[in-house]
Amino acid sequence: MTGPTSVLHTEIAHAAGGRDGKVHLDGETLWIAMAIPKDMGGSGLGANPEALFAMGYATCFNSALLFVAGQKKLDASKAKVSCQVGIGPNAGGGFALQAKLTVSVPGLDAAAAKDLVETAHQVCPYSNATRGNMPVDLEIV
Repeated sequence: MTGPTSVLHTEIAHAAGGRDGKVHLDGETLWIAMAIPKDMGGSGLGANPEALFAMGYATCFNSALLFVAGQKKLDASKAKVSCQVGIGPNAGGGFALQAKLTVSVPGLDAAAAKDLVETAHQVCPYSNATRGNMPVDLEIV
């Protein structure tokens, strides 16, 4: 397993109370109330780890897409990425995640968009972290 050759930025999050607790960033710059989703038997009156993961993955993948487009001298400035993250029981008695990235790149033909998305999937840190650890589906719309 390989990590970065140098660390450019680090964030530290602190959590208490689990899925019905609170989480905040070091320095207390951002606090988020957490809640178990309704479809998992909770109140749904807060965020959950899957929502935060989906937001981070969508943002990071969009950034990777723009980075790769810049290298290829393509205009992907109107690209949009949606990330759907699901959680459920796994065969080993624990829980597992899955993700689906839905990507729109207006102005590019299907072949160029596919190449851009596949290359971004090799560049994105979230994609690299999840590869081989959870299923990630890519959809280009």
